[in-house]
Amino acid sequence: MTASAVTMLDLPAKYLQQVQTLLREYAPDAEVWAYGSRVNGGGHEASDLDLVLRNPADPWQETPSLGALKEAFIESNLPIHVDVMDWARIPESFRREIEATHIVVQAGRE
Repeated sequence: MTASAVTMLDLPAKYLQQVQTLLREYAPDAEVWAYGSRVNGGGHEASDLDLVLRNPADPWQETPSLGALKEAFIESNLPIHVDVMDWARIPESFRREIEATHIVVQAGRE
């Protein structure tokens, strides 16, 4: 993850730090991509943050901690909704859309 790429994410730094802290705690090995309006410039202050988790060693393997991570975002004090999806569970057509425009929020561990 390059700092310049993450700074292109339309999200205040203090919220990005909270997101990254939860990701490190609940999905430390996952590669995490942001996509959607906060990446493509179509967002606004109340836009949700769309994230997708990928296993860097095997993108088709499901993320076992997805439920706990979703719950952690719900219980967090973030003032926005964070929508988290699993790469292994989304349709190929949606994967192509995400691959075209995304920002790496967390580099995965293989």
